[in-house]
Amino acid sequence: MSSEMPQPEANPIVACTISRDVQNFDLLIEDMESALGENWGDLGFAEALAFFSQPEAESLEFVALAIDGDDEDNLVLMGEIITQAKSRDINVILIAEDVTPASLHQLLRKGADEFVPYPLPEQELQSAIDRLNKPEEAPEPARNPHQLQSGTSREGAVIVCQGLSGGVGSTTLATNLAWELALLQDGDKPSVCLIDLDLQFGTVSTYLDLPRREIVFEMLSETDTMDEDIFSQALLSFQDKLQVLTAPSDIIPLDLVGPEDIERIIELARSHFDYVLIDMPKTLVQWTETVLSKAHVYFALLELDMRSAQNALRLKRALQSEDLPFEKLRFALNRAPKFTDLSGKSRVKRMAESLGISIDLQLPDGGKPVTQCGDHGMPLAASVAKNPLRKEIAKLAQSLHDLGHSEAKAA
Repeated sequence: MSSEMPQPEANPIVACTISRDVQNFDLLIEDMESALGENWGDLGFAEALAFFSQPEAESLEFVALAIDGDDEDNLVLMGEIITQAKSRDINVILIAEDVTPASLHQLLRKGADEFVPYPLPEQELQSAIDRLNKPEEAPEPARNPHQLQSGTSREGAVIVCQGLSGGVGSTTLATNLAWELALLQDGDKPSVCLIDLDLQFGTVSTYLDLPRREIVFEMLSETDTMDEDIFSQALLSFQDKLQVLTAPSDIIPLDLVGPEDIERIIELARSHFDYVLIDMPKTLVQWTETVLSKAHVYFALLELDMRSAQNALRLKRALQSEDLPFEKLRFALNRAPKFTDLSGKSRVKRMAESLGISIDLQLPDGGKPVTQCGDHGMPLAASVAKNPLRKEIAKLAQSLHDLGHSEAKAA
């Protein structure tokens, strides 16, 4: 027999604070001690990433990521900490002081489970821990209130938006135009479907704060077996007024789908909706011709700068060299000069003349609220209804709707 007495095992570390300097969050220290006693530790940002790969991290139940305004320059590192923690099934409580809503939104989208403001409200950290420890209830299957009916044939109008260079506002126009059409109250409210065909970096889901789901990839992979039921399951409803097909959850090759796949998706959408809005990638792909041929209106967005002018000219040459319907394009100038900016108006005219195109739509600069609405996942009409860009898009939606009605009556 051994004469040595067995030593009690040290209590495992079940939680850690992660911060630039935990002494900046003295109330957090008190609450952690109150909730966990001595079963917690403290890590710096760089230390945290290294610690996650250590055996000691296997006992972690959650980490409290504490940041303030000085940490906003390191959002990429903060996001990586959250990603690494979630990949190891470690919950994340985000504690923030003087941090902008956009930064909070970005970190919460990375997967943080709980958010608690600092200074910490009374018992709020304990409440967050209790919520994390609460057994998860099995989620109900996602249901789309807009169940597609087989056999319908609406022959909806197809409206396409494509940016000729990065950041010109294609997704902003597509998303808000779709929402404005869904808000129209002329007789029967029109049904609207918004499709994000920017399969790699599409942000329609971000602009409407909708999740990306695996079923979208599955549907795109097997469109030959797609029917109303599968297409309906892939759609998400935004405030019960707008149906949205988001981009896939992961980056996929643009040639994963071919012209036949895109044609099936557009035709199925047209048969069930009055308007089908499509946000295109900036890249020309083998199915661009398919979308162009199906489009009733094809907006090509540009800005008053050299890159947009050069890309517009290259696009014009490419389409004309292939005998494609270049005349279908309706050039839209985003961040157009104000009415009183005579010099800017003159530049717009010279740009159109030099490119041999007609700029049919000029959208005003909506300023920072446009970016903020995108970050918050809300259309312009929902938060900045009087914004000049929102007013112009609302007028565009009404004019397109009136045009469609007049053509239908003429027919």
